[in-house]
Amino acid sequence: MNYHDIITIEPGKRSGKPCIRGMRITVYDILEYLASGMTEAEILEDFSELTSEDIKACLAFAAFG
Repeated sequence: MNYHDIITIEPGKRSGKPCIRGMRITVYDILEYLASGMTEAEILEDFSELTSEDIKACLAFAAFG
């Protein structure tokens, strides 16, 4: 997966943390939700602007970042 099209880093947004498609949701937010036991379906239900590809991009970023 090419996460570079999904994960963005902007110095003035969320202190330069990697975000999803320019939104204010960070890669770390998603990883924390997954680590706390939330399922992908639960995350997508809570954040309707996210897609399954966004979550996969966060995991790829964490693995290969």
